[in-house]
Amino acid sequence: MPAKTAVLWPGFALAGLTFVVMGEMYRRRFRQMRRDRIAPDDVATSVQSARLLSDSAASDNFRNLLELPVLFYVAVLLAYATQQASTEVLVLAWLFVALRVAHSAIQCFGNRVVPRFLVFIGGAIALLLLWARLAHGVFAHV
Repeated sequence: MPAKTAVLWPGFALAGLTFVVMGEMYRRRFRQMRRDRIAPDDVATSVQSARLLSDSAASDNFRNLLELPVLFYVAVLLAYATQQASTEVLVLAWLFVALRVAHSAIQCFGNRVVPRFLVFIGGAIALLLLWARLAHGVFAHV
């Protein structure tokens, strides 16, 4: 794998995780709707969905994967555009992805709050360090 594109792989991996969680969310929703005979129009809004669908863990996690990770995707693209695919950047990017995988597993299958929070904070710190490293790389040459 060329060094220049190596930094894109963590972004593809996180996008893949997002699609897996989306699939799990819809699998659970469709199963419950079929089992409880819930009409699609009865869950047309998020308020209706929250009231009628019992398993919100996967949908909560899906939303989580579209919040903080936005900064990650921008960081990956910045690293690529500025050719900052150093070992440090790659380690931080893959660490963030690994922690998001752990966060998703905890939230979707058991949802224990303290371990989930610790993994979330670890990911947020990894992302902060990634941004700090990228900012240093950009502004060190100005």
